[in-house]
Amino acid sequence: MTTRKCHVCGNEYDKPLEITVKNNTRSYDCFECAIHDLAPACGNCGVKIVGHGVEAGDTMYCGAHCAQQQGAAALQDRA
Repeated sequence: MTTRKCHVCGNEYDKPLEITVKNNTRSYDCFECAIHDLAPACGNCGVKIVGHGVEAGDTMYCGAHCAQQQGAAALQDRA
């Protein structure tokens, strides 16, 4: 049985997630570690963006409220 070491936490696991982004493959022992490593962080509050988020220029935000805090007034969340 072959194990792989998680890129984030270092845990060795025999059923890792292997995710390839731009020809770079990394192994993770759970989605939590993959999200921690791969998800963009909000440009205002720093929370990891797991859903769509919003984008203003080259910056990702978790929602329109955070984007507006940074001056991107045209973005709106839907209710």
